[in-house]
Amino acid sequence: MSRGIGGGFLAGLVASLASGQGGYTGLAMAVIVSMLRGVNLVRHNRIKMDALRALYESLGLRDVETYVVSGNVVFRTKTRNLTALAKRIEDAIERSFGFRPRVILRTPAELRDVVARNPFRTRRGIEPSKLLVTFLEGHPAAEAMEQVLKIKADPEEMHIDGREVYIYFPNGMARPKLSWVTVEKKLKTAGTGRNWNSVTKLLEIAERLEAAE
Repeated sequence: MSRGIGGGFLAGLVASLASGQGGYTGLAMAVIVSMLRGVNLVRHNRIKMDALRALYESLGLRDVETYVVSGNVVFRTKTRNLTALAKRIEDAIERSFGFRPRVILRTPAELRDVVARNPFRTRRGIEPSKLLVTFLEGHPAAEAMEQVLKIKADPEEMHIDGREVYIYFPNGMARPKLSWVTVEKKLKTAGTGRNWNSVTKLLEIAERLEAAE
């Protein structure tokens, strides 16, 4: 398996002190992208998107939009502490739906950075539906990343950059050789994956909300 650690690790670590799951500074009403982990998987952890939008609105979040059924929600908020906000959302989902998914938050600026750092961006023949970005809750330790990058799963290719893991599955994701359970256990931080089409669509929605301010 081809692999690498991106140059965004140190820069992302510094940036996370002011943004990401910790918090952010800037606009009075900021746009935030939230990604729920493990919802609407066959018969498990089912949530209808209209009910999810209503739940977010009940928390005082504004201009709530959902994208597909895998638990992607874009909204505005005055909340600065995103760690506390993620917990509020998780608590509300648990109260309303009886299960507790992890909620990963990113700002539009962070999503733009994810797109800019895509290690496959200059390579020809990359199919967006086969490129997965896993958004992590926190920064994995350097030792943990080294352990993960020793995992052999050719022809799949993995790059870790900051709080994102980019994995390309040339044969598709239906029967991957790479076990995310193993990767996550070694990284010691939770995450949720979105294919490249979803990543760029969520950024598009977030930027549209930003432009409408």
